[in-house]
Amino acid sequence: MKKLVVIILTKILYMAGSIMGKGSSLPGKLALKLCPDILARLTLPENIVMITGSNGKTTTAGMINDVLVENGFDVGYNYEGSNQIEGVATLLLRISDLAGRVKKDALVLEVDERYTRYVLKFIKPRYYVITNLYRDQLTRNGHPELVYSIINEGVTDDMHLVLNTDDPLSSMMGMGKDRVTYFGINKNELSTDINTSMYNDGAYCPNCKAKMEYDYYHYNHIGSYHCEACGHRRHDPEFAVTGIDFDEGSFTINGEHKITLNFKSFYNIYNLLAAFTVASLLGVGPDRICASLNGYIVKKERIIEFVTAAGKGMMIISKHENSISYNQSLRYITGQKGDLTAVIIVDSISRKYYTNETSWLWDIDFELLRSDNVRRIILAGKYAYELGFRFKHTGIDENRISIIPDLDDLMKAINDMAVPGGKTFVLTCFSDKQKFIDRVRKWN
Repeated sequence: MKKLVVIILTKILYMAGSIMGKGSSLPGKLALKLCPDILARLTLPENIVMITGSNGKTTTAGMINDVLVENGFDVGYNYEGSNQIEGVATLLLRISDLAGRVKKDALVLEVDERYTRYVLKFIKPRYYVITNLYRDQLTRNGHPELVYSIINEGVTDDMHLVLNTDDPLSSMMGMGKDRVTYFGINKNELSTDINTSMYNDGAYCPNCKAKMEYDYYHYNHIGSYHCEACGHRRHDPEFAVTGIDFDEGSFTINGEHKITLNFKSFYNIYNLLAAFTVASLLGVGPDRICASLNGYIVKKERIIEFVTAAGKGMMIISKHENSISYNQSLRYITGQKGDLTAVIIVDSISRKYYTNETSWLWDIDFELLRSDNVRRIILAGKYAYELGFRFKHTGIDENRISIIPDLDDLMKAINDMAVPGGKTFVLTCFSDKQKFIDRVRKWN
């Protein structure tokens, strides 16, 4: 009877919240207070896919969901982004029947990496995807190896792990395990023999702390590595990107399955590859997967196109306190053809907690903007002067850089300073996204 009451109450609260435009975690939070083991009382489908990691989990989960739905699966998916245990509880209780049965072909659950151990107490995924583990929100997450230890608490031998073999930390999760599928990107013309980033988190083996050796790097510490002391190494991936053609806008998996790119970046390829891997494990044919993923459009909240008096522009959302996320966006921007203007906005750091800690700005490879096609750089927001001090160490001509601390002055600055006939790229985070959108609408 208690289970029935909690299920009904959750459904009512979710419907009320939807009408009022409220978040989707409160119903689950109340349900867990009333019945802490409510998730263990549910009957779930066999095909449960859980996705976690520092970067890419939201996009990868969305890709997996879309491929499965397009290929006939009835899927339960926490698309609203509530990826802690309360949000997962809300999803499962609202899609269950009154007996607690979730009658779906599959569940696709994005889970915050620090909350996986709580979810895994009640839900055992058939496939557990760990996208990567990077420096991410230091004030909230601490060191990536701490996050690794938290995730590893919930891993059991009966789970089938799906791991990024190019990441020496998250791939370590597969050591001593039999049920592991690795995905990765093979060496290509974009790979380098040395680490070209501001720091090297792959300098030492995460398993034994001995010096790590690299055959090549894709970016930062992601690439082909091996430790001669303990044997930790990049495993040959079962699902490998064997060719990349950014000019054409495509990449190839296992030498034969080509996927076209709507957004040309390493990040996007890793997300697509992870989705291809999971869909394959669930029995979807490669041709069908490619058809679903070809030209996949990353969700609008991540990449937003706009128009000002200065011309066309694109806003790319990266994660604050996450240098690798910024680096990939910078690589995309500098890889564009033609002269352009780059706008960096740091007005607030987090939507969820207060911090004014900006040391992570020094981890970002802003030196990439020395590219000849970046004609103007505008640094904007509350932390524009912190950005300006960081840029003094990039070697970029200061005459190309403008500092606009007040966002109300930003649109005029873009219209006055942007390269005539060139595209404007705005790089910011979720905290500041809406601030810029509102100003574009007001200006137009």
